[in-house]
Amino acid sequence: MGRRGLMDHDMVVLARVRLLSANRRVVRGAEGLWIYRLLTQVDAEAYGSKLAYVLVEESGSPLVREMPEQRLALLDEAVKAAKSLSTLNPYRAKVLARALTARQRELEARPAKPHASGHEHRVVVPDERRELE
Repeated sequence: MGRRGLMDHDMVVLARVRLLSANRRVVRGAEGLWIYRLLTQVDAEAYGSKLAYVLVEESGSPLVREMPEQRLALLDEAVKAAKSLSTLNPYRAKVLARALTARQRELEARPAKPHASGHEHRVVVPDERRELE
């Protein structure tokens, strides 16, 4: 095994140690994002729902309040993480609905952009909730 493989294993062990030492059901904030992003690569079914949960939560953080593209990127990642869960995963429907709702709310809150014709143009996003079925 090369150095990179060893480093990746060390990072996974470190993430698991931090997760266990946190003594909380869900680790939040930047640390939670780091832990769940890493561990979702190892076991998406076990950690993907928590990743989606923390991503949605962090999209409302004061750190990204003035950064709409960052908020949308977090929500897009949350939707992707939730969609990647098996339909048999008991948390999939709940975290996917939460991520889609937050993403839709973010898109609707954006100001309308003026169109070349001089009229306001608002992007209409199809309702993605049907993917829950």
